[in-house]
Amino acid sequence: MIYTTEVQHMCPVAKGAYHGPAPIPEEGKWVQSKEIKDISGLTHGVGWCAPQQGACKLTLNIKDGIIEEALVETIGCSGMTHSAAMASEILIGKTILEALNTDLVCDAINTAMRELFLQIVYGRSQTAFSEGGLPIGGGLEDLGKGLRSQIGTMYATKEKGPRYLELAEGYVTRIALNKEDEIVGYEFVNMGKMMEFIKQGLSGNEALEKAKGHYGQWDDAAKYIDPRHE
Repeated sequence: MIYTTEVQHMCPVAKGAYHGPAPIPEEGKWVQSKEIKDISGLTHGVGWCAPQQGACKLTLNIKDGIIEEALVETIGCSGMTHSAAMASEILIGKTILEALNTDLVCDAINTAMRELFLQIVYGRSQTAFSEGGLPIGGGLEDLGKGLRSQIGTMYATKEKGPRYLELAEGYVTRIALNKEDEIVGYEFVNMGKMMEFIKQGLSGNEALEKAKGHYGQWDDAAKYIDPRHE
């Protein structure tokens, strides 16, 4: 340790009481976090790339400072999906400090990691008050049956109005209109379920029909249109 001349000539003054850092909530406990290994919790965060053409939702399950589980979801950029594949291999097993200072391939994923780091070290995790936190595998709960990200895709123009393309339930095949041409319902295919039916041996057409559903005033609609072609 090198001290300047000014400091060397200072007389010592006793330091007052030391109370340590403020405790933060972690998995049902209050913890005075002093080292990376003191951090535990599951949390989510969103990041975006510099041109803001795509975004990443990152979910990390951290135990004793180590990333034990990672869920990387991206949207809006084809290259970002491949970056997510690499990031899923890079993240697991690292401490959250290592991950913060690692190139996760994509701006959006790096930004999401930064936002998660801030949340988790300040005790703002989703499991802050859940005793024991979530087991490894808890991150998959966000995906639901079929293990697919929940996506919302809508398109609209002033001239022709809105088109529902994909909602949480799945890929929209038709939208229902009333007599005033207002949307009153939609038909969808749950892609996760459809793929499971195909893997179980059903033909593509059988699986498609079995995975279909509809929402809203479907049966009372005046007409039905394909939002991608009509």
